[in-house]
Amino acid sequence: MRNILILTTLITTAAAVAFAADAKAGQASYDKSCKSCHGTDGTPNPAIAKMMKVEMKDLKSAEVQGMSNDDIKKVITEGKGKMKPVKTVTGSAIDDVVAYVHSLKK
Repeated sequence: MRNILILTTLITTAAAVAFAADAKAGQASYDKSCKSCHGTDGTPNPAIAKMMKVEMKDLKSAEVQGMSNDDIKKVITEGKGKMKPVKTVTGSAIDDVVAYVHSLKK
């Protein structure tokens, strides 16, 4: 019984690691699709914010970092306010970008 429990735990852990989002890959997608507005490190580009007449959240802020993965995915896929959906980030790359955004935590 103990061996079955250990084996089950190992398989579950391995599956979680195999399906975990990749923040490094997320950075590559972020750099291509998000960096021009949200900056290299998540600090909003003031010129873009001024041009669009919006207040952009710092992605390192407690407010953004407190968002769930699903909430951040929704912003990426559906947009928010004047931000349009990011059509160039799809599939597993969305999870990777979410992981990268969470890696920006102060």
